Amino acid sequence: MKNTVQELDQIVSQFKEKINAISNAEFSAKPLPNKWSKKEVLGHLIDSAHNNLRRFLCGQYETTPSKIAYDQDFWVAANDYQHATKEDVIQLWVLMNRQISSVLFQMSELNYQKVADTGKTEVKLYSLQFLAEDYVRHLKHHLNQIIPKSFDIAYS
Repeated sequence: MKNTVQELDQIVSQFKEKINAISNAEFSAKPLPNKWSKKEVLGHLIDSAHNNLRRFLCGQYETTPSKIAYDQDFWVAANDYQHATKEDVIQLWVLMNRQISSVLFQMSELNYQKVADTGKTEVKLYSLQFLAEDYVRHLKHHLNQIIPKSFDIAYS
């Protein structure tokens, strides 16, 4: 888990500046009307951080695995990242990831194999350690959409 935290911290530190260097026009441009802009992709990563933070917290103490499902299109639309300032979206992304790092860093090893339910309709149980590692893989996948070829990763 400590390696995951270190990797997350490094990514956030590096990409805060890289994302900030993108022009407002490029950051807000939608490739197609029904596709997310780079700003909305970062917003999706904020939403993912919210949902995973809750999994990392609740999964440590709830006796029945917490069901924390995520409807990504609804969240991105409801949070209206497209109309938020670039600075606010970047700052919220950084702060959410710093909080996740803090929670993961402080997590007892005894809790790494506790589980959370990520399923919308059926039960999908994953260990908190797997979810933390997958969170970083997911982050890299979407950062590649914002700044292409940043990571050599395949993510489904």
